[in-house]
Amino acid sequence: MHRKRPSVPPVTSEGPAPRIDTSVPHNARIWNYWLGGKDNYPVDREMGEQIRSFFPEIVDNAVADRAFLVRTVTHLAKEEGIRQFLDIGTGLPTHNNTHEVAQSVAADARVVYVDNDPLVLTHARALLTGSAQGATDYVDADLRDPDAILSAASATLDLSEPVALMLLGVVNFVADDGEVRSVLDRLLDALAPGSFLVVSHPTDDIDHERAHQVAAAWNERGTPKITIRSAEGIAALFDGLELLEPGVVSCSLWRPGPTEVGEVRPVAEYGGVARKG
Repeated sequence: MHRKRPSVPPVTSEGPAPRIDTSVPHNARIWNYWLGGKDNYPVDREMGEQIRSFFPEIVDNAVADRAFLVRTVTHLAKEEGIRQFLDIGTGLPTHNNTHEVAQSVAADARVVYVDNDPLVLTHARALLTGSAQGATDYVDADLRDPDAILSAASATLDLSEPVALMLLGVVNFVADDGEVRSVLDRLLDALAPGSFLVVSHPTDDIDHERAHQVAAAWNERGTPKITIRSAEGIAALFDGLELLEPGVVSCSLWRPGPTEVGEVRPVAEYGGVARKG
């Protein structure tokens, strides 16, 4: 497979440091807190603890979502031969980032991260450390602007070859289903046959009342605003694609490892992987 080398530097490698608002809790930083990270502020920890007080399983959601990333990227790199990953809404760097998992399987894997959070922007250089054989770049852009994402990503990824489009915990920040469909169609239309879509998304199927209690508490103070979808609504994101087994399920139940079987419990975060024909 021919793979292009970047012809332009990542857009975030230069320029003034972005302004970080530490007075408003932000999803990326709260998620980092739940995962045991240090890149968060008192306002984020306060909100994280408020949510955990009535929904203690939220930490299990965060951990299961990260484990889902590891298993899906490993599967795609090892079993499907995918060597290119477009990870939108990557959040703050932590352990087992997409490029680390992919390049541990195939050193020549190429990964482009996309996010528009100022704190993530300040950590871009940490994300840009990958194998010498592959490439790891960062794009400052919003999911709602797929054309900007595709234009910047094409400096590192060869879009005429299969790409894994990773949308973990990010589609839930676009409330309008029509806008979500438009964005997904634009992104997927630009990717070659044999590409994959990977999505994780909070659901209200396990505990409807508490799921919406979390969303209400978050939306009162936090940013960006969150939307909870049903399992059916999450499955609709894969319309027109070939879902891999076991379909759209709790992230903890998507192909758990041999040591996990019998011990895993469903979490209110659903995920799936599908192939573009």
